[in-house]
Amino acid sequence: MVKAVIWKRSCYGKRISALAVLTAALSVAGILTACGSEEEPEKERKDVVDQMNQQGQSIEDGDYREEEQPDAGGQDADSESESVESFREDLDQIKEQFGENCIAEQTFEVELSEYPEPVWFVPRSPAQTGQGLEIEIIQNGEVLTELDVYLPDALAGENFTSLDAVSFYDMDFDNCTDIVLIETYGNSSFAAVYYGVGDAGTDDPRYFVLQKPLSKALSEQVNPLTITEIRNFISGGKRNGEFDSYQEAYVAMARLCDMEAEEQFYDMAYDLIYVDEDDIPELVACHQGYSVGLYTYWDGAIYTLMNDWGYGAMGNAGYAYAPRRNNVVNDNNDYAGAILYTTYMAVSNHQSLDVVACIETYNFDDVNKNGYPDEDELDSMGVYGVSYIDGVEISAEEAASYRAGEYEFIEGSMTLAELLAALSN
Repeated sequence: MVKAVIWKRSCYGKRISALAVLTAALSVAGILTACGSEEEPEKERKDVVDQMNQQGQSIEDGDYREEEQPDAGGQDADSESESVESFREDLDQIKEQFGENCIAEQTFEVELSEYPEPVWFVPRSPAQTGQGLEIEIIQNGEVLTELDVYLPDALAGENFTSLDAVSFYDMDFDNCTDIVLIETYGNSSFAAVYYGVGDAGTDDPRYFVLQKPLSKALSEQVNPLTITEIRNFISGGKRNGEFDSYQEAYVAMARLCDMEAEEQFYDMAYDLIYVDEDDIPELVACHQGYSVGLYTYWDGAIYTLMNDWGYGAMGNAGYAYAPRRNNVVNDNNDYAGAILYTTYMAVSNHQSLDVVACIETYNFDDVNKNGYPDEDELDSMGVYGVSYIDGVEISAEEAASYRAGEYEFIEGSMTLAELLAALSN
């Protein structure tokens, strides 16, 4: 029996099954044409099997399975030859469609959460030494977005060797498809991670953000560097929805947050707090003085309540919560406090942080209604105040009714090691 990795066809690269057939056929035929070059049959055959076993040609989070395939020896020579020829024709068609410099073996038509219809993932070999891959997301001949070129500084003088693995899954547990690559330059391999942004069917921009610190950390810490081992390293191989406890889920989320941080800019700090009324704490991951992330756990899954929400500048003092009252508040201001924006939020269905009310308070008499304090209106500062919700004036008592008692700032108090120790108790 020849063991190969098979992916469900529903939303994956169209040529996965062809790769599996080719791999089996090569175990007898010893034939492989590498993209742009030919090497000894034994080495070529090993390269393909390594890529298949990496789970590297996969698509969705966890949507794969391993199956036993019939031994290639059971096929007649004509079937083997037809399979190889079909695969080569497939690669030729890819190159004809996207150009000779595309890496045909790693070019896929895929379904990504960011787009309502299938798109093509098209990587292109560098034109010159020391350049990174050019990668485009294409639909109906139109380039929807280009991924930022990435090549670690230490490999800037090396030649591109191979794109070893491509995987599309939700790495950071936010229900958006991310892209994970493993590339080799010279004799050195590294990971490149791109977080997906935007939801299909919306008018918001949809794109992918290169995660340099995370890519560097994974490249240094995961050994062997494969897609499977990356997933094992972060979450024990579990996809979102499969965690057995909040402790297990938060370990995965915190380790990911720690690797995302740029050490020269941020001091990461963590905490476990009780925002809503249940007995499951929320996880805080804070870039002290800059931004904060807030995560909750429910029924085996992590949900992002705050995704690196910024504070500490432009009048934003930060985010606070009333413990176990499901009441989060943010105060922001313009014109040195002349206009105060107070936003109250609550956790909804254990999955999202939704706005309950946004109160806009004018601490000056805006006589001409232009939305900012003019020089002749400054005398009213501090002796005048009026609040609005959605442009409708409300009383001071109604504004105060949204408050839920004493508040504490959402910020970290533990190092990663201290958090992991707390989660293990």
